[in-house]
Amino acid sequence: MDSPSGLSTQVEAYLGKLATHASPATVTAYRQDLTALQRFSEQRGVTDAAALDTAFLRTFLGSERSRGLAPRSLARRRAALSRFADYLVQHHVLADNPVGLLRTPKQPSHLPRPLDVDALSRFLDTPHDGTSLAIRDQAMLELFYSSGLRLAELAALDLGHLNAHHVRVMGKGSKPRQVPVGKRADQALKTWLTCRPELAAAGEMALFVGQRGRRLGHRGIQKRLAQLSVVRGLPEHLHPHRLRHSFASHLLESSQDLRAVQELLGHANLSTTQVYTRLDWQHLAESYDAAHPRAKRRPTRS
Repeated sequence: MDSPSGLSTQVEAYLGKLATHASPATVTAYRQDLTALQRFSEQRGVTDAAALDTAFLRTFLGSERSRGLAPRSLARRRAALSRFADYLVQHHVLADNPVGLLRTPKQPSHLPRPLDVDALSRFLDTPHDGTSLAIRDQAMLELFYSSGLRLAELAALDLGHLNAHHVRVMGKGSKPRQVPVGKRADQALKTWLTCRPELAAAGEMALFVGQRGRRLGHRGIQKRLAQLSVVRGLPEHLHPHRLRHSFASHLLESSQDLRAVQELLGHANLSTTQVYTRLDWQHLAESYDAAHPRAKRRPTRS
């Protein structure tokens, strides 16, 4: 039988606690990461969570890198280890977090290219057949682009999350935020709400439902967007994250307000927004030259 500080016991206890406040997708991802740690530990005869030190965890991440794990996946592995180690410290299994001394793998910047503004406008303005499903799809498209929502945020929306020209979403880390809804998205949502009762099952509170009347899932939303890009003649693959990226890029190009975009996207750190969006560096350089007191040229005295 596993001891109280046994690795498998502590992993299951941690995942159980995580499930009380994190999304199912997050729990599944962390389970995969910690299962990989358990497998590695068992192969080396390590069964006690108290034996997890910096050297052991560095060897684990090194072995994951050697078998071809991508930098993004390695970074997630490290994040899962750090959260798990914090849990072990809180429960007095470890004296301190050994992951703090491990470097985060450098990740390449693979950002989706934002859609051209005019091409996206033509795509959104393409007439549809007026069926309830088509009206629902139009509302989803407009809301994705209007408010920069993540896939999970849009899928989790309930009727009660809609306010006058705003929508309340639960972002990463269970952080709520309110984001504005543009005029076109507001109109599309109102049209959808008038015909939603034709599809929604009794008592269903989800804003977007499928043909069976229940909440439309992540895969269903992704599939609809991909199909619409083909049907409406958009010569590029369309997925929710690309609409979110286009929202951020287009808004930043127009406003040059990085802090506002950060707030709308729900990013905890400004650096995330800087990487996520494609900054107009030429504009920023011109602003710097015009505004910074040490950048302004002064006439030289003869």
